[in-house]
Amino acid sequence: MLSEPAASPIAKTDQSESTLTPVENGVVDYQQLVNKLHNITVDDSVDTSFEGDNSLTSAPVTTPPSSPSQNSLVNGSQVTSAEDSEVVLSTDEHGFSYVRYESELQMSDIMTLISKDLSEPYSIYTYRYFIHNWPDLCFLAKDGSVTIGAIVCKLDPHKRTLRKRGYIAMLAIDHSYRRKGIGSKLASLAINAMSGQQADEIVLETEVSNLSALHLYEKLGFVRDKRLYKYYLNGVDAFRLKLWLT
Repeated sequence: MLSEPAASPIAKTDQSESTLTPVENGVVDYQQLVNKLHNITVDDSVDTSFEGDNSLTSAPVTTPPSSPSQNSLVNGSQVTSAEDSEVVLSTDEHGFSYVRYESELQMSDIMTLISKDLSEPYSIYTYRYFIHNWPDLCFLAKDGSVTIGAIVCKLDPHKRTLRKRGYIAMLAIDHSYRRKGIGSKLASLAINAMSGQQADEIVLETEVSNLSALHLYEKLGFVRDKRLYKYYLNGVDAFRLKLWLT
């Protein structure tokens, strides 16, 4: 139960005065009013704190999600476009470049690309959970300035053990750029990055009917570890795939 708030008269005047606003014959004496305002003091003895639910008065202030179109800082420098912050890690035989996530300016492209192929919808907070916590495990494929592929991963201790488990959360390739090895290249970049951070294993889930994804990952050494019945919101089963690194 919430307690009653303390009395709130913070300001007080000389107790001999009965009113703050002096009136004589219906006319306010503003000079006397100014003098009285100068004599107002704060009563420090009054406890004006609210003793009820602290969450009503001390809730954290949240900042609205920044727009992807806003400027961002990368290594202390301001950038006004995603291309300003990108460092090319490699280029393939098709001329496509591969870069690591660098700034919020890339978030819109990632969300647009991945949302086309998701089995269930993700909010921007889901993307930010992964990308802001593990930005070094997010990679993009680019055709010039156009984002044509993206992979989003994380790496953390597994079930309170010393083993570190990597997780591929999202992988998407633009439909018009598929069957060009982009998915394999992005997955390899992510696997190498997680291996370099001492990952012991890497897991992911994919729909049992997604034969192209199953083929891609199995070529990279993943095996079917478990079938998860009605795993997705659309009722489709998933395979959990696992790659052992140690």
